[in-house]
Amino acid sequence: MIQIENLNKKFGSITAVEDVSFNVEEGQICVLLGPSGCGKTTTLKMINRLITPTSGTIRIGGRDTAELDSVTLKRSIGYVIQQVGLFPNMTVEENICVVPNLLGWDKNKSRKRAAELLEVVALDPSKFLKRYPCELSGGQQQRVGVARALAADPPVMLMDEPFGAIDPINRDVIQDEFMRIQRQVGKTVLFVSHDIDEAVKMADCVALFHNGKIEQFGSSDDLLARPNSEFVANFMGGDRIMKRLRLLRAADVASKIPPREQMQIVGGNSTISTRSQLVVKPGDDLRQVLSQLLGRGQDWALCNDSDGRFIGYVHQTDILARLVDNITPAVH
Repeated sequence: MIQIENLNKKFGSITAVEDVSFNVEEGQICVLLGPSGCGKTTTLKMINRLITPTSGTIRIGGRDTAELDSVTLKRSIGYVIQQVGLFPNMTVEENICVVPNLLGWDKNKSRKRAAELLEVVALDPSKFLKRYPCELSGGQQQRVGVARALAADPPVMLMDEPFGAIDPINRDVIQDEFMRIQRQVGKTVLFVSHDIDEAVKMADCVALFHNGKIEQFGSSDDLLARPNSEFVANFMGGDRIMKRLRLLRAADVASKIPPREQMQIVGGNSTISTRSQLVVKPGDDLRQVLSQLLGRGQDWALCNDSDGRFIGYVHQTDILARLVDNITPAVH
């Protein structure tokens, strides 16, 4: 869906982006990750032509963006920024309808679309359509920003640190909400972030930038387990091996082997706690599960589905085995 080839941007004598190339498949979330000033936001802005590239090619759905008129570009790309950018003198409905109105949609069609999208982002249209941005919380404003970006049903969404201004607790909630929306709408998303945990949680693929270049491109697990340079290893953090556990779910390691037999296999003694046994869900990430097991002093947890049906046992030993699986040292 997105093809970037030999992209370069110079501001006078300063090279902001140098020879950047990568592809993003339809329906994927690609996170552009890196420290401040590394070229990730400049790259994002070149994709929707807010900044003109010095050289290189950008294709959306096989079409060169340099050859697209502004209307076609608006139809093709939705844009969400950290500051949200809602017009303060417009209602929520009017904000969402901005691009459809620019594209000449019938007003009734635009209003119907606004109401539908508020439902998608989990805001009640009867309560929020006629409100103004000043009457919304930061998280609600960000949801409206996402709805506005989706208004013309573009195949591609660009997001520039959209959750960076939201406090950590609400940020986690809205990240989950965005992932739910993405499962429903299936857009191709380019997402700028400097937050490694956010990238690990949300990305199908990651482009890690350093000094205007892509240092490594691949899955989150590639960067965590197989960094190709010392910079990548250091940026991903000293706890990068533990971060891998966010990529795995309880169902990935659930075993039918009972706890006592499991402990015999690994040469230990099973400790059966007199406390109630921990029960986890198949979709719980392994970092969360391991934290709960260690906190309760238990070796294993039951894994049951939402209807209470037994899936298997999740053993500490299996989690720790996954932790070090396929790890390679950083290239120096």
